[in-house]
Parts: sequence; C-alpha cells; structure tokens
Amino acid sequence: MMAGFLLARAGIEVVVLEKHADFFRDFRGDTIHPSTLELMHELGFLEEFLKLPHQEMSEIQLTFEGATFTTTDFSRLPVRCKFIAFMPQWDFLNFLAERARRCPSFRLMMGAEALDLVREGGRIAGVKARSAEGDFAVRADLVIAADGRSSILRERAGLEVMDANVPIDVLWTRIPKEQASPRQTLGYVENGRFMVLLDRGDYFQCGYIIRKGGFEAIRRAGLPEFRANIVGLAPFLRGAVDAISDWDEVKLLTVKIDRLRRWHLPGFLCIGDSAHAMSPAGGVGINLAVQDAVAAANLLAPAFERGTIDESLLRSIQRRRELPARLIQAMQIFVHRRMFPAVPRPARPSGRQGLPLPARVIWAFPFLRRIIGRMIGMGLRPEHIR
Repeated sequence: MMAGFLLARAGIEVVVLEKHADFFRDFRGDTIHPSTLELMHELGFLEEFLKLPHQEMSEIQLTFEGATFTTTDFSRLPVRCKFIAFMPQWDFLNFLAERARRCPSFRLMMGAEALDLVREGGRIAGVKARSAEGDFAVRADLVIAADGRSSILRERAGLEVMDANVPIDVLWTRIPKEQASPRQTLGYVENGRFMVLLDRGDYFQCGYIIRKGGFEAIRRAGLPEFRANIVGLAPFLRGAVDAISDWDEVKLLTVKIDRLRRWHLPGFLCIGDSAHAMSPAGGVGINLAVQDAVAAANLLAPAFERGTIDESLLRSIQRRRELPARLIQAMQIFVHRRMFPAVPRPARPSGRQGLPLPARVIWAFPFLRRIIGRMIGMGLRPEHIR
C-alpha cells in the first residue's frame, strides 16, 4: 500500500491487488514505530493519523524473574514522535488507501488475489489474478510482490529462500483489561516461560511464546494449565484469564525468519516479508516493510519517468535495504535461541541476581537502552520521503 501510494503520488500508474474484501484481519503486528511515524510527518499526515485510536509507549520494560527494568528508551530519538504507537493495522491500511485514492493514477482492487506471474520476452510482464468476477491478468512494467512471508509470487518466481530455523512459535489470544490493571510491562520471563502483553485499550493482546511444534502438547495439557501459566507470569491477570474459554480463541503464529538470496528478476521485485520474513520480536516487521517501500519508490519514480526499469536498479534497492533487514534478523535469532537453548539452563534466582549478563549490562548502563531504542525505533538506515 505504501509503495503503491508513493509511486502514484509521483504520477505513475499503479494497481494494488488485495486478496481480501477488506483489511479487517487480526494482523497482530500492530506496532507503528518512530521511523514510520516520521514518514507520516514528512507526508503531512501525522496530526490526522494520530487522531486514530492508538496507545503510545515511549520505553519498553521487561519483567524477568520478578525484576522489572527498562530495556529500550525512545525518548531521545531525533524524530517528532519518540514512541511506538499501537494501532490496528487495518486502520493504518485504510488510512493509506483513502489518501492513495486521491491520486488519479492509483487503483486499488479489493478481493483480487494474485496467483501467478505473466512472463514475456525473458522478463516478468504482469500477474495472473482471480476475483469474484473470474480470472484476469494485469500487465505491468514492474511487479512488486508484497504478499508476505508465505508469498505466492516469490514462489512462482523461483527465488531461493534461506531459512534461519528459529526455535519458537507464538500463541496469540485476547484477555479483557480490568479497570484495576496496573501499568504492565511489555514482556514477562519466568522459569523458562515467556510472554508479551500489548495494551490495546480495553483488552490485552497476549503473545505466549512456545517451543516450535509445542502447541499440541500444550493443548493436551488443557486450558486450565495454559491459563495458570499466563497468571504465573502476570498475576494481575488472575481474574481475567477465564475469558479464554476455548482453544478457538488461541491462534498459533508459526514464527519464521528467512530471506531471499536475490529479491528481484527482470520486471519483478520482492519487498517486506516477501523478501525477508521477520519474527514478532521488536515488532519491526511492518516498519521494515514500509522502509523497503519508501526506498523502492525513491529509486523507481525517477526511473519510470526516464522509462528505464532495468534489473540493476532493482539490485540497488536490495543492496540498500538488505543490510538493515539482516542485522535485525541476526538480533532476533540471537534472542530466540537464548529463549530456548538446545541444552536447558538451570533455574535462575529471582530478582536482579537472576538476570542474564546482557540484561544486567543494560540495567547498569542506561545509555545502552537508547542505542537499542535507536535500532528498534529507527533501524540501521531510516528512509525519508523524496
């Protein structure tokens, strides 16, 4: 959506295909980072954008074996919004779509799923798609695949995927927020259990982290034990977890970290999770995807004006965006393998003494929290609107 909007804003004819009839999906990746908020400012949309319902977080706290400390500080970033905004992704997409439709050269086709690529003269020349009206094709000088971690188009393109084989999955569920709920931390760790808790206004979005492939064993143990494990991490949820009354209310997210060796073919480019699938750690996936879109539009718009979209230009987009994605992926892989090591660690003491060495270093040196805030909030190479 961002790539299509920015290209249409530059006067380039764009068709965006969205396979669903609306954007009302439970994306879970609902964090809008300072880098993305800065882009909204550069577009002149920030004030209007922040009128949408959202919550703001200027620092990230972790409760580890009963000790709560700040791991990430956004308060000194050189941007207008020194916080993460938690906003449903459907609101973000609808906001962008509404503004993109004001561009005469933009067309959004809802309920239209891209299924295959059109090949012609040794290059990609469009996509084959399907809607309620039947099959059709869209011809294009360039196809941008932004269809996620299970991208159909990158599969049809035959691009090589390198998988990091991370050891975790996530169980997502909703827990009602009681009026007496304290200000919660973002993450909870205790006795080998891990949970993320996102404040969504009138409810908490709970991400319970499990060993990959472990969901069936958790189901066999039963809902009472699952609820008890959540309460063991966040006791203030004791009166609310009974709302999880059926396993249908618990959704499995199979976590993947992978990347393409090459993001492009003649007439074809992958961005976002299609090019580099991210884990939920840090909530960076949507923001890296937006950064990819901005970098692509910045380089593609003048090339369209010249009429020269060659593969060397697509290669330069990958070169610009690959290092930031690989760096974040390396950080995510390190964190996940620390969560579930091949050899289980002995139980840790409670309180500050039980913190692992990296956490104790962050606790002792506050400036490190600002460095982490910079990496999560802005990334290695923040892009700007041209």
